[in-house]
Amino acid sequence: MTKPRVLIYVESRYKVNRKRIKSAIQYVLEEQNLQTQVEISVAIIGDRKMKALNKKYRNKEGTANILEFPLNEGEQTNLPSDILRLGDIVISYPMVIKEASEQDMLVDDRVEELLQHGMLHLLGLHHE
Repeated sequence: MTKPRVLIYVESRYKVNRKRIKSAIQYVLEEQNLQTQVEISVAIIGDRKMKALNKKYRNKEGTANILEFPLNEGEQTNLPSDILRLGDIVISYPMVIKEASEQDMLVDDRVEELLQHGMLHLLGLHHE
């Protein structure tokens, strides 16, 4: 199994464990037995940006804990390479802190849960 290329953007005021982000993504790819080289982008942002994204792309008011933007939806772009670009996962750090507190869990654990959930969505696996 080749390591995924994980592009991580974190707003400077948030402290996230980049190694755990990468290992959470790696875990899902191994669980799903994906053998091809993949690229994924992860952004950890604040609620103001998340509210704007939620409004723009889902036409919903308020924030969300996670948004996924699969590259297999919408217009196809053929980028020359043998890398499977799955898309983007955007996580609201303030929402993660709030949910982790409500669920009595560590913030990094909640980030990992959301990432794994988002990865399954990017791979086309949706919950009922």
